[in-house]
Amino acid sequence: MKRSTALVISTTALALMGTAVVGTGPALAHDPASANGKNKHVSLSATLTELNGSGASGSATAVVKNQKIESISVHADGLTPDAPHAQHIHYGDDARNECPTLFLDDANDDGVLNTVEGVPAYGPIVVSLTTTGDTTPTSALAVDRFPVSDDGSFSYFRTNIEFTDVAGTGYTGGGGTAKQIADSIREGEGVVVIHGIDYNGNGTYDFDGRGASELDPSLPAEATDPAACGILN
Repeated sequence: MKRSTALVISTTALALMGTAVVGTGPALAHDPASANGKNKHVSLSATLTELNGSGASGSATAVVKNQKIESISVHADGLTPDAPHAQHIHYGDDARNECPTLFLDDANDDGVLNTVEGVPAYGPIVVSLTTTGDTTPTSALAVDRFPVSDDGSFSYFRTNIEFTDVAGTGYTGGGGTAKQIADSIREGEGVVVIHGIDYNGNGTYDFDGRGASELDPSLPAEATDPAACGILN
């Protein structure tokens, strides 16, 4: 698969990536005052650090007002050069709402974190940070609409992204409303994750690097494994 080739994503892969079941740990406490309308306009920032030895790093900033991201920017370096990189904001009330670690989240003990293994830490996808069009979890792997790194770097900016209801992210683990998600992101529980790692350094996402993705066996794991992560707070 060439770097510029858009990946064909199955419905099964989208369901796994957008609504994977998180751990059964205790739900996080929420500030009732905030949930009822306090601090409706908040500026947030995240420092992105590498996952899976990717060498990637970066930063993200966002302005959230009511149930909308007024603006968000992401800058990242050290990524697979000239390749598309899926990126999202994750959140789940039953998740830890933090970046995953090998110690806590490497379920099969293979020394690598795949996307689903990270879900107990960062939660399901609530926003797909695409360059154009839809930004819901439905676009979780719309690789033709995610940033392409230029020599290993990209700078992304987008405005007016509406939060939407996302099942499985709510305060009780059930139906998460756009308001609940927006309130929680403002409280510092949103996690930015960038995906895509050329493990074998041959310049493409292929099956030789680490086999098939757990999201869809027709996709290489190189295209979907998480490369960088940071908490918006």
